[in-house]
Amino acid sequence: MAEKNRNKKKVPRKATPRHLENAALHYLSRFATSAENLKRVLMRKVARSAYYHDTDAEEGGAVVEDLIRRFLDSSLLDDGVFAKARAASLHQRGNSGRQIRAKLQQKGVGNMDIDEALEALGETKDVAELEAARTYARRRRFGPFATKKLTPETQEKQLAAMARAGFSYGVAKQVLEI
Repeated sequence: MAEKNRNKKKVPRKATPRHLENAALHYLSRFATSAENLKRVLMRKVARSAYYHDTDAEEGGAVVEDLIRRFLDSSLLDDGVFAKARAASLHQRGNSGRQIRAKLQQKGVGNMDIDEALEALGETKDVAELEAARTYARRRRFGPFATKKLTPETQEKQLAAMARAGFSYGVAKQVLEI
């Protein structure tokens, strides 16, 4: 009997306006997010509901749009604030400016908000990029932070890893002290 219950697929709840609002508020209480990302999350709920309960997906989409608009007006959602906080967090972990831009674009943040967030990271772009590269090298134990003796081949591999992480050749070379 218990075997049958495990094999059953869980049927999602019907995407009513109240359910969608509660789901959105619950999501916002757990995660910082952009308006576009929240819209994607809610639209997946609407799509599943439409599939299982034969409801109108367009009607659910209109409800989601209304929720997003209300949350933006009441400042529950603010892409600028999200972008600055996320950029600072990613920068602190050693992500390059290019990686930060890509990750924020993935979350649906607009270019203006991304530019403002990247400007807020440091006094100058070059200093912030160098600082992030040093953090990345320290975390990966590259260059002067290495625990083993560096061969030219290892240095080349580390330089390539820094390039894949989005750092320019000059910045990577300066951090690795090649």
